Amino acid sequence: MNYFDAIILGIVEGLTEFLPVSSTGRLTIAEKILGLEVDDPAVTGFTAVIQMGAILAVIVYFAGDIWNIARTWVLGLAKPEYRGHRDFRMGWYVILGTIPVGIVGLLLRNVIKDDLRSLWVVAIALIGWSGVMWAAERVARQDRSEKRLNLADALVVGVVQCVSLVPGVSRSGATISAGLFRGLDRVAATRLSFFLSIPALLAAGIFELKDALGGDIPIGVTLVGTAVSFVVAYATVAWLLRFVAHHPITWFVPYRVALGALLLVLLAGGIMSAT
Repeated sequence: MNYFDAIILGIVEGLTEFLPVSSTGRLTIAEKILGLEVDDPAVTGFTAVIQMGAILAVIVYFAGDIWNIARTWVLGLAKPEYRGHRDFRMGWYVILGTIPVGIVGLLLRNVIKDDLRSLWVVAIALIGWSGVMWAAERVARQDRSEKRLNLADALVVGVVQCVSLVPGVSRSGATISAGLFRGLDRVAATRLSFFLSIPALLAAGIFELKDALGGDIPIGVTLVGTAVSFVVAYATVAWLLRFVAHHPITWFVPYRVALGALLLVLLAGGIMSAT
């Protein structure tokens, strides 16, 4: 992998990590086009590490909110008067909502890295989860803002986040859909999706760091990919929050279905290999 590859992959990661189009699926496709071995531990490690650039963008963008949540949660552990504050509850929501994906990700790590790293999986997931996104918008009441968020919402969205471990589903596509099914408005569902992604993506990046640094990919290349991912992801987060305030997530469905169908044609015709 060279610097050009790193820049391309950083752009793809930054653009797609938080859009409901599946960053892992897009990275897998991009890696194939660039001639990289998608199942190489160094490549999968690189993919996980540049995700940290995207998650850093979320941390910077929501720095004020994150500070208030963390501060109030810590204070609330010792001082009862803080425990009724919304930020204290949000701290627990993020912690408890992250546990399911942490457990599933750890137990199925090898399956996710090996067996699911196939473009057949990506294509089917792109098309299949598009139906879920469509259904979520059809039944969405959107009658609850973030102020009315509760523990059940966080747990349901956290459990559904496990589905996003399948390449092609999309973390934001899964979690925003779950929030809509729970009656949250799109902005509340999207913000919860962002907050739950922080510990999950950070843990994945740290866990894979040894493969990225221990392989034959130069550290400079990894740093460039991560930096590009950060810059592009920051702009994407700002854009998505404005977009979902006025548009349904079904706007992304035609693109997902078209790309999934194209992949199936290319794979079935032998034009592109699955791994």
